[in-house]
Amino acid sequence: MNAARSFFTLLRGLAMMAALSALAGCSGTAIVNGLTPSWGYDVTRDIAYGEKPRQKLDVYVPTEKSAQAPVVVFFYGGRWEEGSKDQYKFLAQALTSRGYVAAVADYRLYPQVKFPTFVQDGAKAIQWAHAHASEYGVDADKLFVMGHSAGAHIAAMLALDGEYLQAVGGSRDWLSGMIGLAGPYDFLPLKAADLKDMFGPPERYPLSQPINYVEGENPPLLLLHGLGDETVFPKNTRNLAKKVAENNGPVAIKLYPGIGHIKLVANLAAPLRFMGDQLDDIAAFINELTKTQ
Repeated sequence: MNAARSFFTLLRGLAMMAALSALAGCSGTAIVNGLTPSWGYDVTRDIAYGEKPRQKLDVYVPTEKSAQAPVVVFFYGGRWEEGSKDQYKFLAQALTSRGYVAAVADYRLYPQVKFPTFVQDGAKAIQWAHAHASEYGVDADKLFVMGHSAGAHIAAMLALDGEYLQAVGGSRDWLSGMIGLAGPYDFLPLKAADLKDMFGPPERYPLSQPINYVEGENPPLLLLHGLGDETVFPKNTRNLAKKVAENNGPVAIKLYPGIGHIKLVANLAAPLRFMGDQLDDIAAFINELTKTQ
């Protein structure tokens, strides 16, 4: 009994260490991805959704899927300046473990591009998923957009400002819902030089704020945030949720005590799921919205 307890304590300690380092760099994601199951899904990599080198995505399909399976397009964080879809096997496996098809998309980054180019890339990725869902035997009418940090900003812009999807021949009606993890939705004033350049000139700063597009006609939003987040402050999620609710739009908010910016998404990894309810909360949101479709 003592040996079993000691082993569990050791395992928990290792998981905690992995969670703290996960997504902080390539080594962190390598640890988490190395512990992520490689079975239960099939993956097709480097599918082009546009003509540019970074306009590519990977599609993960559960080995045993329903024809009515939802599709979730995920955009990662990295301050709109770094990141790679190759680092997010752990997140795709989390989604496929619940029966969803996951598309993890790259997008163009600063300083090669500035706002709103990365949001426009996001719209093209959504357009691809909507057009090609049937090729994977799933339902294009059950399409969700999801993102962490800068990726949550992209997801929120797509859900709140209809012009991006209209520009690729669609509309927000394509989206069954949006899931945002620790997103910057209301982050003015800008102080860092790179952000001022990325979203400038100054008269354009308000155009970068998802909260400025709230009018109550958005698809349902699920906004998750850790209360220990010191990278993107929880006020971003609170402020957005409050404004959507004031405009009678559909929104749900989940705040997690003691959870920081990285741990919020790292806890979706298979070996770390015991540390949080994030995946259960995401699955409950998706399942509730798709159960009658």
